[in-house]
Amino acid sequence: MGEWGWAWAWFFTAAPLVALAVWHCTDAFYWDAFLLKPSHRGRRLPPGHMGIPLLGETPRLMWYFKVARRPDSFIEAKRRAYGGREGASIVGLTSLSNVEGKQHTRLRGCIIAAVNQPGPFWAFAQVVQPRVEAVMRSWADKGIIVAATEIRKVMFENICKTFISLDPSPLTDKMEKFFKGLIDGLMAFPLNFPGTACHHGLMCRRKLNALFREELERRMKKKNKEATAPKEEEDGDDLMSRLMETEDEQGNKLSDDEVVDIIGSLVIGAYDSTATATLWAAYHLAKSPDILARLRDETAALTRAKNNAAGACSYITYDDISKLKYTAKVAEEAIRVANFAPMIHRVALKDVEYEGYTIPKGWRVVVRLRSVHTDPMYFKDPLTFDPDRWDEPAKPGTYRAFGGGYRTCAGSMLARLQITIMLYHLSLGYEWKLLNPDARIVYFPICRPEDNAAMAFARLGTGSR
Repeated sequence: MGEWGWAWAWFFTAAPLVALAVWHCTDAFYWDAFLLKPSHRGRRLPPGHMGIPLLGETPRLMWYFKVARRPDSFIEAKRRAYGGREGASIVGLTSLSNVEGKQHTRLRGCIIAAVNQPGPFWAFAQVVQPRVEAVMRSWADKGIIVAATEIRKVMFENICKTFISLDPSPLTDKMEKFFKGLIDGLMAFPLNFPGTACHHGLMCRRKLNALFREELERRMKKKNKEATAPKEEEDGDDLMSRLMETEDEQGNKLSDDEVVDIIGSLVIGAYDSTATATLWAAYHLAKSPDILARLRDETAALTRAKNNAAGACSYITYDDISKLKYTAKVAEEAIRVANFAPMIHRVALKDVEYEGYTIPKGWRVVVRLRSVHTDPMYFKDPLTFDPDRWDEPAKPGTYRAFGGGYRTCAGSMLARLQITIMLYHLSLGYEWKLLNPDARIVYFPICRPEDNAAMAFARLGTGSR
């Protein structure tokens, strides 16, 4: 055998062995680290594959999400292999998602006091509806819109107005770009190196912190001058003002860092998630004329009950929300299919025993919520948009769009209010038609139609062009 023959023989012999070693070396590392602790003897790690060094299973996940466009198959493959059980600084170190124990309880209580109360809900509904109505008229004038872009824009403008009293301007346009970079960073591989999405997200976070801190300092200076200086124009009853005045059970106010981090994290949840859910509501309503007809009947009936001419646009109050029973079901179904938080991340603070396995302290646990919300065991025909499924509540533990337990999203009611307001005005005064009803679905970083739901949009009765 010649020299090249021996070389190829060694290559074809060694290459599979090297690949096998690389494939299992991460598993071996974690198993060794686990079993070296005397307290872990006789225990077992959860089944599964830890992936390749440094990257883990990221390449495989990205293939399912971006190439194959079958995200559910990623989880389903693991279910078949291992069974059905599954087990930051970008959002701010003192944000609600990054604190634990008493500090989490304190911050959550302050947020609920500032957000989840009838007064703020009334104010929110009153402030945003003129803007929503004006924006929808402009959509009708355009005739053709890209729904994903337009809905995100109006949601962000509403949040800027109600959270920090900012009207649309070059500054809010800049802030929206920063928030987009921040969200992209949250979804990216956690490699903080110049040029990566993670690094860009951190830079965007710093710029947003600077803007929020500048506004906070302006308000503090204004407040300190009020006793001696002529009274200036009020900032309004916005979220930042309420957070600045909110006190915990011990009578302590939030620190500047806490206010800044809370505002940033709530903006992400309040506009990005609700924009995604509203987009999917409009998408499915365009494909479901019977559901849209029932929605129109309910909103028109409420309008007539409020002594307005039939079919005329009307503002609703927070008290009206409870009367929109079918609208609430449409909103909840949109939230379920949108899966705007497709997974949640947790860290085991101590060794956890579960189903005969040990999850070691310090391990990160990812719960894939989409796989629960689209499981036929819990939801009949889960990929079908069916608001009537909410005639009965979901089984306990099977619906976690806003998290669960003491980690349930503090702004969940505000999110539902925003979506309901959008559905009310859409169904009452407008009609729309998808330009590409068979457009492919993109699943990463968030689930959306490939064309961002381009549609013809018109006033009701005039016909979408």
